Amino acid sequence: MSVITTIEDLRVLAQRRVPRMFYDYADSGSWTESTYRANESEFQKIKLRQRVAVNMQRRSTRTTMIGQEVAMPVAIAPTGFAGMQHADGEILAARAAEAFGVPFCLSTMSICSMEDVAANSTAPFWFQLYVMRDRDFVTRLIERAKAVHCSALVLTLDLQVLGQRHKDLKNGLSAPPKPTLANLINLATKPRWCLGMLGTPRRTFGNIVGHAKGVGDLSSLSSWTAEQFDPRLSWADVERIKKLWGGKLILKGIMDAEDARLAVSSGADALIVSNHGGRQLDGAPASIEALPGIVEAVGSQIEVWLDSGIRSGQDVLKSVALGAQGTMIGRAFLYGLGAMGQAGVTKALEIIHKELDITMAFCGCRSIGDVDRSILFAGSFPR
Repeated sequence: MSVITTIEDLRVLAQRRVPRMFYDYADSGSWTESTYRANESEFQKIKLRQRVAVNMQRRSTRTTMIGQEVAMPVAIAPTGFAGMQHADGEILAARAAEAFGVPFCLSTMSICSMEDVAANSTAPFWFQLYVMRDRDFVTRLIERAKAVHCSALVLTLDLQVLGQRHKDLKNGLSAPPKPTLANLINLATKPRWCLGMLGTPRRTFGNIVGHAKGVGDLSSLSSWTAEQFDPRLSWADVERIKKLWGGKLILKGIMDAEDARLAVSSGADALIVSNHGGRQLDGAPASIEALPGIVEAVGSQIEVWLDSGIRSGQDVLKSVALGAQGTMIGRAFLYGLGAMGQAGVTKALEIIHKELDITMAFCGCRSIGDVDRSILFAGSFPR
């Protein structure tokens, strides 16, 4: 592909270069994938109000997220297996985010450990936590995040049980991939990816292997993860984790105004309206549909961000217009990572920023801080 101009261009290139099981892991949803598709399609229904003959000089997309200055209201979302999209993927994404001036969030289920990322980047990053049955391990994860100077903890609340993703089951998803005939045939068509993996020792879950009790190889890791996600997670756990962490806390996975009010009561600094990219409850509304009601309920008390479905700078602008103070991108950066490594993540951020900046201009705004519902065409957006 000669000229890359959209996130879709990066997706097409990633599909060519990334082994099927890892591409499918990123580019799929649960069950029928209806919510996964709706996350994108609902953005398309929202129309923008074009303005003319307005001074468009000296535009700025700069703002803050939980007090941190950012080049645009976008952070890189925590995504598992990022280091399987490209060798050392989390390190490369963190470097790209740092250079661009947006936050990077590392997943518990990352391939590169938090210590790896800290040793290979200079800006503080955020760490995303899943609550496991092994609470001692959870405590150690939090202590390790403190030790590498993570600047915020993102607590994911919508994965007490795992939504069924048919493609992952059919592909036999694992890190590293099992040496089955089907996998070997597919890997033979991805020489660039294979060469990269041969050059790194990071091929399994770096935050877990060697740190969790009884986890030392692939088979024990598989059984451990199947057993460890904790369906008992409660708001009391959230408050306990906030106290243990002691720093900025962000709650991810809020889709209901009542839960949003409980998030405020827990003392969190921000919440993320997110349906996990359509990977958990299939049949839930798109995140952008849920956003206005949550902003109305708690937007004056806590920072409200949006995750799931963002594929362009226009999607970011529409989110901000509907009250989000920040957004997170998962698949958009993963496509870039799989396509071109660090340069691909940078390209994804550049694409989103350019679209955000130019669309803001067409809508008559010079500053992201001036964006509100007035830039949206009446009747085209969720109330």
